[in-house]
Amino acid sequence: MLNIILNPNKILRNKSKNVDIKNMGSKKIKELCLDMEKIMLEKDGVGLAAPQVGKNIRLCVINTKNGVLKMINPIIIKRSWAKEWGEEGCLSIPNVFGKVKRHKKITCRFYDENKKIIKLSADNLVARVIQHEIDHLNGVLFIDSAKDIIKTEQTENDG
Repeated sequence: MLNIILNPNKILRNKSKNVDIKNMGSKKIKELCLDMEKIMLEKDGVGLAAPQVGKNIRLCVINTKNGVLKMINPIIIKRSWAKEWGEEGCLSIPNVFGKVKRHKKITCRFYDENKKIIKLSADNLVARVIQHEIDHLNGVLFIDSAKDIIKTEQTENDG
């Protein structure tokens, strides 16, 4: 089972490398996607990027109302002018929350685990989560731009 890498581990600050197209449909990548999905759901996360499990590759999983989205080499190709503040947290920074200003709508392009190119437009929470996870792939954490940061008390169920 994969473990969540916690801040201030240097892995979280490295820019991730693209997944080579010939490896995208591989058993190894598919298993990594499934393992990341499992740990994200177990930890009640809405997104998880590969650096958060110690892999500096451009891969993330996002929990949506239509199921888990597996995004390989995601890039944002369009951003709305409009931005909004919203509260964020992170599995790699447990019990810390802050408000982050993000684009309200985005369009991104990525490969799925079967090498299919997907173009997706998202707004609201899904757009926020995608931006948060792509930040992880670039070595950026939400606390870098958050305001009103609060730390909650750790409960017995936390790590």
